[in-house]
Amino acid sequence: MIRRTFGTTLVLSLGVFLAAGCGNTPSTSNSANAAVKSGVTPIPDAEIAVIEMENQGAYGTIKIELYSNIAPKMVERFKELAREGFYDGTTFHRVNDSVIQGGDPNSKDADPKNDGQGGSQKPDVAAEFSDIEYNTGIVGAARGPDVNSANSQFFITLKRETAFDRRYTIFGKVIEGMNNARIIAGVQPKDFERPVEDVRIKTIRIEPRQ
Repeated sequence: MIRRTFGTTLVLSLGVFLAAGCGNTPSTSNSANAAVKSGVTPIPDAEIAVIEMENQGAYGTIKIELYSNIAPKMVERFKELAREGFYDGTTFHRVNDSVIQGGDPNSKDADPKNDGQGGSQKPDVAAEFSDIEYNTGIVGAARGPDVNSANSQFFITLKRETAFDRRYTIFGKVIEGMNNARIIAGVQPKDFERPVEDVRIKTIRIEPRQ
């Protein structure tokens, strides 16, 4: 099954950016058909996600609060995969000045061409769109042209992205380590948007919120 990745042209134009297959352009018509949860303030869970990078000295740690009241299915999936160790050894395979994207099991192998096309063996997660804005540090669920195709991949926004609003499930926000996310985004050298040297996640832990 072809999985979600950033469409090359679309990232640069800040249009709909999670195409099915690198560089392909998804249809945007079905985005308008997905329900949007409006007027709900995100409430942080009692647990947070802690992304611990393999190269701690260079990339450190990123902590994320999770919003089950906004996207309960995606938060449940993210926690489930993290606890299973699914994300251990995956990379941030797409980085640019807008986002960093990870969570693809294909990024563990030696073939960079399949990065961005993988997911877990679990069923896809239906869209849980909201009117929360894609500001700096928002954590969203990557998907393909089908709005109900989120699975394991996720992304973190590095700045305000109006084009993403109401089109991709928001399920969390970075509360610590945004500077580390920016360092990851600026890593060089890159093969277009993929770091030539892997920026690898050691593990994602689910911990009680302090």
